[in-house]
Parts: sequence; C-alpha cells; structure tokens
Amino acid sequence: MTIEALKTRIPDYAKDLRINLGVIAGSTALSPQQAWGTALAAAVTSKNREVVDAIAAEASPHLSAEAVMAAKAAAAIMGMNNVYYRFNHMMGAASGYSELPARLRMQVIGKPGVEHVDFELWCLACSAITGCEMCVQSHERTVRSKGGTQDQVQDAVRIAAVVHAVALTLATA
Repeated sequence: MTIEALKTRIPDYAKDLRINLGVIAGSTALSPQQAWGTALAAAVTSKNREVVDAIAAEASPHLSAEAVMAAKAAAAIMGMNNVYYRFNHMMGAASGYSELPARLRMQVIGKPGVEHVDFELWCLACSAITGCEMCVQSHERTVRSKGGTQDQVQDAVRIAAVVHAVALTLATA
C-alpha cells in the first residue's frame, strides 16, 4: 500500500484530504525524518492499519530503524500518558490527583533513540490527535526549549491532522 493508493480510496466528499496528504513530503519546516516520523506516529495513534502500512512504506527511505521504533514508541507512550494526564486535567487541581505521583514508566522519553526535538514533535502530534491539552502544551514547550520553531510545531500538527482525518475517513468509507 502506498499513499497514492490511499488517495484513490478517499471518497469524493473528502477529496481535500487527497491534496492535503502532500503536506508530509511538502513540509518546509521539518526535516524528512521529522516529517515522516510525525506521520508514522500520527498513523499509529489513529489506529488504521491501512494508513499505518502506507505511511510506513513511504517513510522507509527517510527513517532509520531507530527512528521507526521511536515514532511508534511516541504513539505508545502518548497512548498511556494522554489518558492519564487528560484525566488529571479534567479533574482539576482541587481534586488532588495532579499532586500524586504518576508511577508510570516513561524511560523512552529520556532515551528515545533519536534527537529529542524529533521525538517531542512526534509526542506533540500524538497528543494533538488524542486531545490532551496538558501534553500538547508540555511537548510544545519542550520542542521550543530544544530549539524547535513555531513553524515546525505547526507543520507537525498539520501532518497529524491530515493523517488522522485520512485514517478516520477510510475507516468508514
């Protein structure tokens, strides 16, 4: 499966997504590794095997084995963290939950196997998809503190938005 094959499966009511899929390769702010890692992490987060397979195939020339593992690890760790920290945020500071230790293992965040800014962009993309405000804000701050730009953040979130929309559309097409 390729991205071009995905485009042929997108229904006419979502034809804008066909054009927008070019955002991955067309990113001007992100390196190829950052863009394709973002797309892969977003695809995994979006839970559509067809989209994951197509993006993984297209990403292979741009991602090392370590980067593929890191993108998938970003989706995995954010799958856990986004639920936990979104709960804390929903409950509010007065509930006291945010004062308790998370007691969740997150070693991959310290040693992701790729540049930290890349991994943080991927975590940001996953968090944007799942809607965890605390995680989005935290990863955006970290990206910026590690030298990432506002344009890079925007491109990563744009890629996540398009990949997620394609995954949802194809799941019901």
